[in-house]
Amino acid sequence: MLPVRETAITLIALMLGITVASAQEEKAPEKVNATALAKQTQNPVADLVSIPFQFNFNSGGGLDDGTLYNLNIQPVIPITLNKDWKLIARAIVPYISSPAPDGGQEGGFGDIQLQSYFTQAHSGKVIWGVGPLFSFPAATNPLVRTGSWAVGPAAVVLTMPGHWVIGGLINQLWTYADNGGPPEVNQFVVQPFINYNFGVGWALSTGPLITANWDAPSGQEWTVPLGLGITKTTVFNRRPMNIGLQYYHNVVHPDSGPSDQVRIILALLYPTARRPEGTK
Repeated sequence: MLPVRETAITLIALMLGITVASAQEEKAPEKVNATALAKQTQNPVADLVSIPFQFNFNSGGGLDDGTLYNLNIQPVIPITLNKDWKLIARAIVPYISSPAPDGGQEGGFGDIQLQSYFTQAHSGKVIWGVGPLFSFPAATNPLVRTGSWAVGPAAVVLTMPGHWVIGGLINQLWTYADNGGPPEVNQFVVQPFINYNFGVGWALSTGPLITANWDAPSGQEWTVPLGLGITKTTVFNRRPMNIGLQYYHNVVHPDSGPSDQVRIILALLYPTARRPEGTK
């Protein structure tokens, strides 16, 4: 098994290869309104095809000297249903390298999630979306395997006044079928997000992922991070993309959970000629 550092280097090299290949295969717009495109990337239900890669490095706390590395691959595809409604489909495919009991690292994929949001094709000042959330028992890393088929509701609401994009995501997953044995899934997630766009694609942002495992022992349910970072929407080799760096500290976490997280974001963007939500 590759150690975390070598795995991260390999994956980053792979992402750069994908970036170059996509730029060669498809021409991107010559000119991009970086600020408008940045606000689209901050809107979870925007009419924007994107392939985000989120690299999370977790350390401290109950991990001691270990590092839990998590890469989330999150392709987003908007689907027009009719003149009034659209469906935003997002998959979350996590690769997780976690400290093993023998002192090494155990790597592999986690359970795959499919999020779907029904939202208005022509939104007003308040943008919203609701829909079902599914989790599939696809894990190959034995340390994070649940064996559970899970389902639950998901919702998002936001507004985009001036330089700001402010809103939140919320969802809950419950196990409805299981391949046998614990653990089952009973997880609540809320993600408030605040972005301030300075212009020319630069933004100050925060989006802490607050989670609760309702089946955990008393006092061990919650993980509550606080932090912020900076993002830049730009064009590299004719491919629009969003890159970012964020830091979060878990002010509340289970005894076995990490206390700190560094998040690196790389999102390949495929904008259309249509006007983004929140503009006139």
